[in-house]
Amino acid sequence: MIQYPLGAAGTLTRVLEAGEGDRTMLLIHGVGARADRWRHNLDAFAEAGYHVYAIDLPGHGLAEKGARFDHSVPNYAAFARAVLDEVGATGEVCLVGTSLGGHVLAALACQIPERVAGLVMVGTLGMAPIGQAARARTAGLIGDTTPEMVDRKLHSVLHDDSLVTAELHREEVRINNSPGAAEGFERVADYFGHRIDDDVVGEQLAALSGRFGMLLVWGREDLGFPLAMGEAAHELLDGSRLAIMDNAAHAPYYERPETFNAIVTQFLAGRLGSQPLAGVELRD
Repeated sequence: MIQYPLGAAGTLTRVLEAGEGDRTMLLIHGVGARADRWRHNLDAFAEAGYHVYAIDLPGHGLAEKGARFDHSVPNYAAFARAVLDEVGATGEVCLVGTSLGGHVLAALACQIPERVAGLVMVGTLGMAPIGQAARARTAGLIGDTTPEMVDRKLHSVLHDDSLVTAELHREEVRINNSPGAAEGFERVADYFGHRIDDDVVGEQLAALSGRFGMLLVWGREDLGFPLAMGEAAHELLDGSRLAIMDNAAHAPYYERPETFNAIVTQFLAGRLGSQPLAGVELRD
């Protein structure tokens, strides 16, 4: 795996890249996270034959921060498309996104369905409005990057408390309080508080049923975005698959990477469920 800065659509980001060839896979994180949350997944997907890219969304990780960027799902989707152009991905692409990243890549899939080889959405947003109360609650959490709140967020995202190490906490605090981060998160929080429900894509995505495979992955212990959301999305998206992972919360790809990697690679190969996966419930 290598990493490097990349300019796309006039904005600087960081890319983590693994593998080679023309079977492209793009990984996108959620709010307050960054590309290296996928560090336990990149090499496994590369070994499965994919040319994998994970990026920092603007305002996150080591990407450009500040108030200049429009931190909205449509603009994030446009940015992701520009990244694909910059890295030279010309054929079909496998899209894997978590939380807000799932919403972003679902929006991108609606724009370029002819280029999508498969869409994997992990604890995703954007299939249906979350409502004013949830918007306000989430907006309030996004802008608070104090060490105490960072600790609380990490423990809510991860079911296994032992994964919230002192090193992870310190890194999270420093990155999310780096120059420009406060202004960027303020813009993200404002978007969540007032506009995100205007950009839901569930109905658009449902209209593309049959054009490409869709997989929803949910941690059974996800309390912030509970399994009921995944079940509702599964019902809306005709022909989608739902994989429910035990002993995982909002970041099952990070908590149980080997199992998550097997789910995704089996799904993209058209053989999900052909081999037993411990602690995983599959629904058609």
